Amino acid sequence: NWNPGEMVDIWAYYNQADSVELFLNERSLGISRKDSLKLHACWRVPFEPGTITAVSYSEGKEFLRRSISTAGEPASLKLTSDRVVLETGGEDLAFVTVEILDEQGNPVPYADNMVTFRLEGPATIAAVDNGSPISHEPFRADYRKAFHGKCLVVIRSGKTAGKIRLTALSESFAQESTLDLETRLVQ
Repeated sequence: NWNPGEMVDIWAYYNQADSVELFLNERSLGISRKDSLKLHACWRVPFEPGTITAVSYSEGKEFLRRSISTAGEPASLKLTSDRVVLETGGEDLAFVTVEILDEQGNPVPYADNMVTFRLEGPATIAAVDNGSPISHEPFRADYRKAFHGKCLVVIRSGKTAGKIRLTALSESFAQESTLDLETRLVQ
């Protein structure tokens, strides 16, 4: 999110298409073709709230379409795990990404809300992180401040099989978010 009218560079990387067309609020900003010296297309445009859509073309046919929208105010947490089943034994890990979203489900890249975690079942919180190079928060904790709208909680399996529930909450939001995992004995 920027100030209206502020000039911003928009880059589109693509490798399986001949060209890419950029749309701002359904208005075409032109088609760009990459060459062997640059691996991306770039447009310099005045910022305007709304939706940017990049459409790539291969041999004149639409190949892929991706959009991103201006974020509203932070409203909820989204939990996504790299796995939902962990092996018992205390050595398996699940990496859970926590993303802050607005009311429309758009990521909020400027959000820095504090997120607290609660875990039920045969597992422990192994670590938390947010990728910030200047954060002084401990890695071994049950809380983490978001950085660029995200943070991470690492769940370690327990010694026994069972259901696990991770709950994430922030004082800023009325509702908490949950994610169900489980540990299984693998032979």
